[in-house]
Parts: sequence; C-alpha cells; structure tokens
Amino acid sequence: MKSVEKQAKTVEEAIEMALKELNIKKEKAKIEVLEEGNRGILGFLSKAARVRVTQKDNPGERAVEFLKGLVKHFKIDPKIEMHEEDKDTIKITFEGKNVGALIGKHGSTLDAIQYLTSLVANRGNENYKRIILDAEDYRKKREEALERLAKNMARRVKETKKSVILEPMLPNERRIIHTALQGDSMVNTRSIGEEPNRRVVISLK
Repeated sequence: MKSVEKQAKTVEEAIEMALKELNIKKEKAKIEVLEEGNRGILGFLSKAARVRVTQKDNPGERAVEFLKGLVKHFKIDPKIEMHEEDKDTIKITFEGKNVGALIGKHGSTLDAIQYLTSLVANRGNENYKRIILDAEDYRKKREEALERLAKNMARRVKETKKSVILEPMLPNERRIIHTALQGDSMVNTRSIGEEPNRRVVISLK
C-alpha cells in the first residue's frame, strides 16, 4: 500500500497535498493526523500540521493483478473485466480467445482459480469480499443445465419409482440441484459420500 507524509500550515492543506501526490480521492484514503499544528503566539513559533495518508487496498484490483499473472501460465491473454455486484461481491470475467482453458471439467479449474483469487483478494482485509469468476458466461449456462438435469431426473424418479444417484459434483453445483427441487412435493434430495466424490440422490418422498 502506498503511503506519504506531508506537512503544511493546516491539516486540510497537508491532506490535499498527500491526496494529490497519491492521485486518489479522499474516500480511497486512510488519513492519520500526526501533528495538529498551531499558529503560535503572535505568528511566532508556529508549528506545521503533519499527516500520513495511505491508499486503501482495493481487493478487486489486487485480484485482477493476481489473475493477470496467473493466466500467463495458460498461455492465453484474455481481457479481464471487474465490477462490483454489490458492496460484498466482486465479479471478474474473462473474455477472448481460448478462455475455455480456464473453465476445466464442470468448472473445476475455474472454481480452483476462484478460490485462490479469493484468498489473495481478502488477505489482510477487514471486510470479506466474495469473488466470483466467470468465462464465456459459464456460470449461467452451467446453472441452467443443472436445473434441467434436476427436473429431468425428478421426472424419471416419479415414473420409475426408483431413486437416482447423480454424478459427483462440487458443493455449489449440488446446491443448485437441491434448490431446483425443493419445491417439488413428490421428491426428496440428499447428498451422500465424501468429497470430492459427494453426490446428490433424488428419491420419492
């Protein structure tokens, strides 16, 4: 984190000088008043105000810098865009040629990168930020596919009266299956097994 100390006649002037040098706005700065300063007696023995201004760390920018270095190992050069979904969530997307290499089977590579990026972005942060990575709109497409799978398998269970065990899935994918069928009055869902081979079972109530 960049930090500068400045002296001036007043605290406000010292802060302005520091902000200008760091080229940041006040809301993106942590300000410490080291000396209030005073005008002295009859203008003599006046003491300058002194402040330390530190640029606040930005989790999103830190995440993007980490990803720029990481994607080089995949030998691709995607466009990386970041925006805040809300005050607690940052979404980062990859666009460009061959970004599918970042997804992996059932999104396993993307999830692993997301986990590492979250660790980097939140290191030393007081307020945790949820990091979501996406490439080629994979998250939305995968969610829609899992919802279709859940409903198709529920239909099969009702027709055959036999339970269905789905393939191993990541925790967030199992959650999509459970959520998709929680309103179905005829079937139950539960998870069995140990990670990374934990599966969803769909059965009649």
